[in-house]
Amino acid sequence: MGNARRYEDDFYGWATEQAALLRAGRAAEADLANIAEEIDSMGRSEKRELVSRLAVLFAHLLKWQFQPALRGNSWRLTVREQRRKLARHLHDNPSLRPLLGQAAADAYGDALLDVQRETGLAETTFPPTLPWTIDEVLDDSFLPK
Repeated sequence: MGNARRYEDDFYGWATEQAALLRAGRAAEADLANIAEEIDSMGRSEKRELVSRLAVLFAHLLKWQFQPALRGNSWRLTVREQRRKLARHLHDNPSLRPLLGQAAADAYGDALLDVQRETGLAETTFPPTLPWTIDEVLDDSFLPK
């Protein structure tokens, strides 16, 4: 079965075969076009995880700020958990750090939708752009007033 066909029909088999070819120094026999596509895809996946974790963190920070009567240990622990996971993700992928500004802008839009749906509060309740700095958001001691 050819490389391209195997890529379509048996991804796992294709992946293990490509890894073996590369480890054996037989790159000329490898399916380089699809390998490159998979590497690009993995990079996009890491960026999506960054945006997703930021969105969860932002949503909980917004709920903390705009629903003070409902503040509880669960929200505080979710904020703490997301910060830990973000720190680990950025440690494992330091080249994502320069993308934090754009990722935060994307994530804040997602967080606004989530928090409006969860709280029932009007869109106008929340700031239209991220009201905190990235440093504040990532700071373990920061919780909005």
